[in-house]
Amino acid sequence: MALYAIGDTHLSLSSNKSMEVFGGGWEGYVDKLREGFAQVRPEDTVVLCGDLSWGMSLKEALRDLAFLDHELPGEKWIMKGNHDYWWETAAKMNAFFQANGLTHLHILHNNFAPYGERVALCGTRGWFYEEKGSPHSEKMYKRELIRLEASLKAAGERERYCFLHYPPLYQGYRCPEILELLERYQVKACYYGHLHGPSHRLAICGNQGGVEYRLVSADFLGFRPKKILE
Repeated sequence: MALYAIGDTHLSLSSNKSMEVFGGGWEGYVDKLREGFAQVRPEDTVVLCGDLSWGMSLKEALRDLAFLDHELPGEKWIMKGNHDYWWETAAKMNAFFQANGLTHLHILHNNFAPYGERVALCGTRGWFYEEKGSPHSEKMYKRELIRLEASLKAAGERERYCFLHYPPLYQGYRCPEILELLERYQVKACYYGHLHGPSHRLAICGNQGGVEYRLVSADFLGFRPKKILE
C-alpha cells in the first residue's frame, strides 16, 4: 500500500473547457493522467487536491468523476478546489456516488482519513491572498480555518499529513493563521495545488517551521501522482 497526491486534474470530458488551449504541457493531459497513474496499484491511496472537474453540477461532472473512479487506479480521497462548482454537501455527494457506482471516491472535507494505523490525512480547500478583502471573503476564510483545525484535531495522536488546494505560502505571501495551525498540530508535510504554468517558479517547496511543503499541481508533476509514503 502506498500514498500519493496530485491536484488540479481540470477534467472536461463533458464540456468544452479543455486545459489543452493553455499549452504548457497540457496537450493530451487525459492520456498523460492515465500514464501517470500506471504506477498506482488498486490498493493504494491517492489524495486529489481540488479542481477536479469543470462541470457546473454533479450531473455535468459525472463523466469526469467516473473517469477518476473507474479509469484511474487507487482509492481516491477528493477535496474541493476553487473551480469545483459541482461540489455539494457530503450527504448529496455520497448519495450521488452510490447511485452512479462511484465506489472509489471518498470525501476529505470536515474530517480526516486514516492511512494505516499511525497516519492521518487531513485537509480543506484553504484560502489565498487573491480571495481576501471582502466581508464574504473574510467569512469564508474563517470557515476554512475552522474546517482545517477540526480536521487536524480529529486526527488525535496520529502523524498528520495535510492537503490543501490553495498554497498556504507563496513567494511574497504567507497565510499566518493556516501556517500557525500546521505548526501547532505538528503536521509532518503539507501538499497543495492551484499554481500553474509560470506560477510554478513562485511556489515554495521545502521545510518551513518544521513542516515540509510540496506543490502537487498536475502540470507541475507531469501528470504523475507524487508518492508520499510506501
